[in-house]
Amino acid sequence: MTNTEISDNNPEKELKIDKSISDDKTKQISNKNTTQNKKITPKNDKSTKSFDEISNEIFRDLFSKKDSLVKEIKDLETKKNEIEKDIESNFKGQSDNIAKRVKGFQEYLTGALQNLSQNVEKLELVSQPIIVKPSPLDEKKQGNNTNNVVNVPALSETFKPDEEIIKSCFSSFQEQPDFYAEPWKLRRSLDSSDIEIMDDWFFNMGGRGSLESRGSRQKNALLSAGLISILGELYGDQFQTLILASQPERLGEWRRILQDSLGLTRDDFGPNSGIVLFERPEGVIERADRLEANEELPFIIIDAAETSVEIPILQFPLWVAFAGSDNEIYDDLELN
Repeated sequence: MTNTEISDNNPEKELKIDKSISDDKTKQISNKNTTQNKKITPKNDKSTKSFDEISNEIFRDLFSKKDSLVKEIKDLETKKNEIEKDIESNFKGQSDNIAKRVKGFQEYLTGALQNLSQNVEKLELVSQPIIVKPSPLDEKKQGNNTNNVVNVPALSETFKPDEEIIKSCFSSFQEQPDFYAEPWKLRRSLDSSDIEIMDDWFFNMGGRGSLESRGSRQKNALLSAGLISILGELYGDQFQTLILASQPERLGEWRRILQDSLGLTRDDFGPNSGIVLFERPEGVIERADRLEANEELPFIIIDAAETSVEIPILQFPLWVAFAGSDNEIYDDLELN
């Protein structure tokens, strides 16, 4: 039987059938929805589980990194402690070495000072000449002792054997200056008045005496350069020039003029060189005594600004003291 037939015979039944069909359809749709909902919910569960897992993994990574950082910090702290121990040990070792060196240097100084004190005790101090006036009783005995008098050569005859060499040097000094002469040779020319003064100092004073200043330190140093050049011809390296001036500015001026006049260098001015500069007379006397002890000859030059000459200087065989005028000394004090 077909549907048309049913509808024609019974319309109510047809409506029931339609209702049943619609109900079936609604049931099927509801079933589908439920199945879909069932299918969706497990998906949501899966998403929630994956988020938790990811968060847990992140926390695990953070904790592992934290643990690694804590380990690294502990390692660094141990290394720091080791380095501090090494620094302390090294500093202590260095301080010990420094203490040993200081102690050794102290022992060296004490030994050197002891040797110096022993050498000072062995030194023979310069005895001052004592002048004693003869008594009337001694005058009677002098007539009996006339045969025992020893003839001492005059100072003026000291350089008589070398007169020819000195005169030849005088003549060369009056010629044109030789700016390329050998060191310790005079590279400047001198006036006839300078030659006369030098001649008097050699052959009348015997190489020891006071000379009137030439008016300036430059002229005095130039005349002294001539004397040094002649003494170099006579004695070679067996003499040393000692210059006394109480201020470093004056000594610097002496050094510059002699360096230029004799073709010298800075190495020629020093305790072991040809020219030594002094600010105090005690140093000059001590150095001159040492030179004589070594069988060498000191030549002492005293600046015109020095107002007095120490008595022990007068005992040495070669010395020249420039006597400056009052105006010259006053001007020199103003400049300095």
